[in-house]
Amino acid sequence: MGNNKIIGAKIQRIRESKNLTVQEVAERSGLSVDQVERIEGSLDFPSLAPLIKIARVLGVRLGTFLDDQTELGPVICRKQDSNTATESISFSNNATKARKHMEYHSLSKAKSGRHMEPFLIDIASSSGVDFILSTHEGEEFIYVLEGIVEINYGKNTYILEEGDSIYYDSIVAHHVHAGAGSTAKILAVVYTPY
Repeated sequence: MGNNKIIGAKIQRIRESKNLTVQEVAERSGLSVDQVERIEGSLDFPSLAPLIKIARVLGVRLGTFLDDQTELGPVICRKQDSNTATESISFSNNATKARKHMEYHSLSKAKSGRHMEPFLIDIASSSGVDFILSTHEGEEFIYVLEGIVEINYGKNTYILEEGDSIYYDSIVAHHVHAGAGSTAKILAVVYTPY
């Protein structure tokens, strides 16, 4: 959860530097004041959608919340770096019961000025959990590395197995979770226009 605390602190620091109140960010992003406060206070495991909405209000890239360094050239992420739990970020992925649902391992946090966010994501079992579909600007690409992944997209449901992939517009209501009551691992690339 250490990286989640860093994200909350960065959001608060950027908001304050732009002389915006929590109420203003909430109103402009369509989130509740409580949601913004809980994200800034690192009390929630938010999904990506609220972070993308906050980034748009603050006029920054989503990557700004995840950046570690400012490398202008290529960034290499070694296998041992992408699989360490200490380098992960946890999100709830909009489960109705706020709980850690996805563990994101950033593959590009040292790259400054990026427009894509590539992640290795470990998806926890989701049996018995109700989900809320989310929307945000941008596009997503998902490649299943392990397990079965179920994607609710608009009124459709897609089941992806190891080696399958999907590319979709994020503005359509969607939700990604492990299928068949098991766990899964995916490579996901999220693009958000700036």
